Amino acid sequence: MTQTDTAALAPYLSASRYMDFDHPAVAAQAARLAEGACDVEDIARRCFRFVRDQIRHSWDYRQNPVTCRASDVLHHGTGYCYAKSHLLAALLRANRIPAGLCYQRLPIGDEGAPYCLHGLNAVYLPGHGWYRIDARGNKPGVAADFCPPREALAFPVAEHHARDLPEIWAEPLPVVTAALERHLDVAELYANLPDVPLID
Repeated sequence: MTQTDTAALAPYLSASRYMDFDHPAVAAQAARLAEGACDVEDIARRCFRFVRDQIRHSWDYRQNPVTCRASDVLHHGTGYCYAKSHLLAALLRANRIPAGLCYQRLPIGDEGAPYCLHGLNAVYLPGHGWYRIDARGNKPGVAADFCPPREALAFPVAEHHARDLPEIWAEPLPVVTAALERHLDVAELYANLPDVPLID
């Protein structure tokens, strides 16, 4: 990796308000997940599977509270997709693996309005570069996995107004964090899921 590459990836390795891997509990969990791992990809896979399988998706389980910061997601064991992506990014960054946030714009129902953002991650893997992963949690009809270089995300982007937002953000979108911090109950948030205007 060149010096330029290292500088470009620096924001994706930093602790922050929402990816607070400087919190002792997050740092300890990251260290446990890395223990005995054979390489970077193995650590990333372990972090992904922990968040996907051990942190409950708030709406799937109707589980409060609404969480946002990585440390709160870990403490309560629950989060919407956005919050789970914050925890996954924090665990990866704690292990010096560059990680960012990605979004899709999807219909809330099967097709058509209303729409909402769906949160997932991108991780920078040696030999692969940026690779998107989706730890929202599997259920019937959703089978996300970690199998680079093939993407195995939770949801296809097939509906006319659905979109894969191409950016990889170092920090969550303000519209996402505002929604998570404004609504205290999972049902209240579900009725007010964040969205962005469609730009063709």
